[in-house]
Amino acid sequence: MISLIKPKTLDYYLMRQFFPVFIAALSLFSMLVLLLDLFLNLTRFLSNGAGLLAILKVSLLYVPKCISYALPVSLLFASAFTLGDLSTKNELSTILGSGIPFWRFTVSFIILGIILSFFAFFFEDIAVIPTLRQKNRMSRKLLGTYTENQSRIVIKLEGGQLIYSVDFFDASSQILSGVTIIELDEKRKLNSMVYASRAEWQGDSWLFVSPVLYNWDKGFLRPSNADSGKIAGHLAEKYREDPETFRRSSVVASDLNTRDAAMLIKDLRRAGLPTSAALADYYHRFSFSAVSFVVIFLSLTVSGRFKKNILLLSLLASLGTAVIYYVIEMLSMMSAQAGIMHPFWGAWTPVFVCTAAGFFLLRSAES
Repeated sequence: MISLIKPKTLDYYLMRQFFPVFIAALSLFSMLVLLLDLFLNLTRFLSNGAGLLAILKVSLLYVPKCISYALPVSLLFASAFTLGDLSTKNELSTILGSGIPFWRFTVSFIILGIILSFFAFFFEDIAVIPTLRQKNRMSRKLLGTYTENQSRIVIKLEGGQLIYSVDFFDASSQILSGVTIIELDEKRKLNSMVYASRAEWQGDSWLFVSPVLYNWDKGFLRPSNADSGKIAGHLAEKYREDPETFRRSSVVASDLNTRDAAMLIKDLRRAGLPTSAALADYYHRFSFSAVSFVVIFLSLTVSGRFKKNILLLSLLASLGTAVIYYVIEMLSMMSAQAGIMHPFWGAWTPVFVCTAAGFFLLRSAES
């Protein structure tokens, strides 16, 4: 049977029906998330004397994260509503009856889902994570609980054979105060220890101020006879740990972009520390981006199912699916972070479950 409808014309028509609903849904759901966060924190801000302009700025910084939260639900709602509306007006039956195969009818939605999945990943990495970090920092400032610097840092490297203990790290000037470096041998026995009152980052090495080097000798820590200048030069050549390592020591993977999160995992592995939680968060940023494709795929399974009350049923289907997805995600991520489940499976299980459910439901979709 020869189709009387040009595929490109059909794609244009479907997107013209879809995008106004999608933009409206994205705006509405984002606003709901934003207002919920504002109302939960408004009393605390006002009780700490925060001004309205500062509160408004905090809210604006949260907008990208609200969009990230709302994107999958909005996609599912808009696509389900568009397909349901086509079915109610008998346009869906007309399109399929004209000779357009079901797979060709879904191509524009599938491509849209793939594009938005890539968009979601880069949007999260470039816009959401930096603005959310600024929002959290400003919120803590308004509540009087924020400090730019870090104190009492202990970092293990080289599988635990190298230990940095720092009393205070000034992130802005990249200065360590009260530095103790302990080096162990392969049997985890003390080899040497360095103490310096201060260390300043010079771009590629640390300048240690008044360092003292102790070597383990016959059961005693004996200070080196070399002068302070020679010791400082020796230490600058030997210890070149990047300042970012000290900054990352106080954050979690979810607060970092993809590159820094990968570096944090590398730091943990070098220290011989558990990486399950960080790996789960790292894989999650990829799996969460794929949700945009998954929800588009799920929407195809409801094409033709809603004959009446399209708006209400599409909304209920979207919210219900979102609740089920986030419950599965919460359980799988908790299992991964606790080491019960591999981090990869903890992050991707909700995506695989929803995709499998989509294939099952697609078999009975109207065609």
